[in-house]
Amino acid sequence: MDEPRPAAPHHDDHSRPRPFDDLTAVPPHDADAEAAVLGACMHDSAVVDAVRNLLDGPDFYRPAHETVWRTVLALRGEDKPTDPIMLCDRLREQDDLERVGGAAYVHRLASATPSVSGATHYAGIVRRMSDLRRLRASGLRTVQRSMEPGADPDAIRSEVETEVRAERERALASGQGRLSRFITDGWSFVKETGADTEPLWGTREKTVWGSGESLMIVGAPGVGKTTLAHQVIFARIGLQETVLEMPVAPSRRVLYLAMDRPKQIAKAMARRVFPTDEKILRERLVVWEGPLPATLDKEPDLLADLAAAHQADTIVIDSLKNAVSTMVDDSLAVAFHNARMRAIRNGVEIMELHHQRKATADAPRGQRPSLDQVYGSTWYTSGAGSVLFVTGRAGDPAVTLHHLKTSTGEVGPLDVTHDHVRGTTTVDPTKDPAALLRNAPNGLSARELAAILIGGGDPERADIEKARRHLGSLVDSGLATKADGMAGGAGGGRQARYYASARHLTAVG
Repeated sequence: MDEPRPAAPHHDDHSRPRPFDDLTAVPPHDADAEAAVLGACMHDSAVVDAVRNLLDGPDFYRPAHETVWRTVLALRGEDKPTDPIMLCDRLREQDDLERVGGAAYVHRLASATPSVSGATHYAGIVRRMSDLRRLRASGLRTVQRSMEPGADPDAIRSEVETEVRAERERALASGQGRLSRFITDGWSFVKETGADTEPLWGTREKTVWGSGESLMIVGAPGVGKTTLAHQVIFARIGLQETVLEMPVAPSRRVLYLAMDRPKQIAKAMARRVFPTDEKILRERLVVWEGPLPATLDKEPDLLADLAAAHQADTIVIDSLKNAVSTMVDDSLAVAFHNARMRAIRNGVEIMELHHQRKATADAPRGQRPSLDQVYGSTWYTSGAGSVLFVTGRAGDPAVTLHHLKTSTGEVGPLDVTHDHVRGTTTVDPTKDPAALLRNAPNGLSARELAAILIGGGDPERADIEKARRHLGSLVDSGLATKADGMAGGAGGGRQARYYASARHLTAVG
């Protein structure tokens, strides 16, 4: 086995890349720099902590050096010395000692470093050579693909872009930046990362779509989830202010990924578009028609890149099944969530339209669904910030919205009515707690409101508690007042009652 020279690291003539080298020449590497790094780590185990932030195992060109490096890391992880004696003993236990060149070679490596203090500089050389080897390998693959019979330029271009993207991500996620890429101090995290931002849709007490958290709208075909989503989009670009009587925050620009039947999506949008909207639609809404260049589980950066390319701060995925390779694979669901989080980290808000399992498509209106009725891996909903589930029959104007996963307080269930001609959705006032309280001159108790919301009968404890939260929210927002009840006794107790406030009555009067 070759032995390193105990001198200052330099680029060997045979390894220095030259523009017109034969493509079959020895790949870029610096054996002296590799030996100097390993020698420094053997002299001072504390050096390992600084160097490990710069190097990964494959960055070493010589397999023996990679084996020694991984063994050094293992010893350091066990808080044991990394000197040549300990290193040889561990390599012997692993049956690797002779393979790396024997004890004599390990001791020569220990004497190969010119300066322990220069270890990070030597590691930088090793890392640079490794990066060049990766780029060179990618270039060789491109040349080979271009020379194959029937080579497709578009396919090659897509593969090259994928490799460059992967290389960029590897560079960011390893080496010096690997342990600090997403680090921020505690004060900045709590006060500056959006924890105190206004919701995108809803109120602070009842948030349907929170900033920095994706919103997933689920339902069977024909129940109006697209109709609802389009109203939120139009509110985001300034064509309306509220949806279902809840405020929607404005957006700079929306990118709509119309992957599932774009013509039908256009027809659905046309119901809400008028000639006076042309300027806003041209400037603040951009639509991608058809399949993406790659699925998001294959290219996790694609979502963020699309948003950056089109200067969009909101992306609508219609629909989720068209954005990934398969919906039932947990690993692909996690990969999609990585794509989702990378876009969100870049300041992009995400809305996803999705389907329910077919077996649950004909559930009775008003029957509360559950998250396990959402089609695909559970990790899709686990990673979403908020999940709205629309139940009803296809084409039925009256459907129910269930808030299955919440950011703050639960919204609904809301009985709503779609106007399929105008493309609008309104809340059924007979199930709106605020409207019910406003029309109850003698006020309502939590039990009375619960009985109305469930359609009559004796409400369960959970129903009463939900009604109590609804009424409490109205009190907190100044739309209701509360008269405290009285504990039971010989004459019986009295439940707390809630009354519409003068402000609420005046606002609608």
